[in-house]
Amino acid sequence: MLRRQFTRLAGAGALASTAPALLTPALLTPARALDPLKIGFIYVGPIGDFGWSYQHDVARKAAVEHYGDRIRTTQVESVVEGPDTERVLNDLAGSGHKLIFATSFGFMNYTIASARRHKDVFYEHATGYKRAANVATYNIRFYQGRFVQGVIAGKLSKAGLAGYVGSVPVPEVVQGINAFMLGMQSVNPKARLKFIMINSWYDPPKEGDAAKALIDQGCDVLTQHTDSPAPLQAAATRGVKAFGQSTDMSKFAPNTQLSASTDVWGPYYAKRIQDVLDGTWKSTDTWGGFAAGMLKMSPFTNMPDDVSALGNATVADITSGRNKVFVGPIKDQTGTIKIPAGTVMDDVALNSMQWLVEGVDGKLS
Repeated sequence: MLRRQFTRLAGAGALASTAPALLTPALLTPARALDPLKIGFIYVGPIGDFGWSYQHDVARKAAVEHYGDRIRTTQVESVVEGPDTERVLNDLAGSGHKLIFATSFGFMNYTIASARRHKDVFYEHATGYKRAANVATYNIRFYQGRFVQGVIAGKLSKAGLAGYVGSVPVPEVVQGINAFMLGMQSVNPKARLKFIMINSWYDPPKEGDAAKALIDQGCDVLTQHTDSPAPLQAAATRGVKAFGQSTDMSKFAPNTQLSASTDVWGPYYAKRIQDVLDGTWKSTDTWGGFAAGMLKMSPFTNMPDDVSALGNATVADITSGRNKVFVGPIKDQTGTIKIPAGTVMDDVALNSMQWLVEGVDGKLS
């Protein structure tokens, strides 16, 4: 496997079920003004994916602008989820980086392994669930945005059939499929959803082909849980409305993007960097959504005003807690009640979700 070189910035910066604590807490003396805190970021895709990794790098750049010469950052892009992950993490730790953000689910076990080896380094793992004394986890409640998208799709789909380009069948992705379906059903009880898993987070040709296949199967609104604009662009070529992912992708489909669930990592990164600078960093588990300001919807466009208003009202209801999204009764594909009437699905159940709600066509495996 080819080794990747770190891309360094000149000047100020170069360039989330919980496991038991495995490590002894490390002590850190607040960084001196003349001794910048070195921070590493590793991305599963290229920064130019204009989606997931791009949005994490937007937050990194915001931190560089905010902290100036108090920090120095290094980013490594297109890191394959596998043994090479641990090599990259160890290279960063071994070269003096005291805080490392590992920004993909598949980096989890390698992050834990590297943390065992480098007990004086603090690790932040996005979307995972294993923590340790020097490993924290953080995530966004992406399913909240999927529900909003589903409500809009339910209003706009003439066929009552939407398509979902999925990445890999981990609970985070399954939550999104189910939340989208529940959103559609809230305005159209007969709505259905088809999905295709491409078994990758970032693969533009596969993403585009999956979008086209879903359109060929009759889906007239699409969404995605993959990292490039390819599904949105494929839909645009067919005149099909669709949603962007992780960041506002409207420039790729100005006449057909309806909105995009937009990840807001900047404030979290700034806080965790400050914690290290202050010597107060602790292992935590953060899972925020609309209310925490970690998720927002890009402007609602290419839809009637009443549908846009409904989208905004749905965001407000979720933000306030009036709408908990996964509230029973909810049935699975077999018609079995999975969530009893009046029951709100808790975070433990959400983070182990491996079943699909009634109305979703297809199997996870």
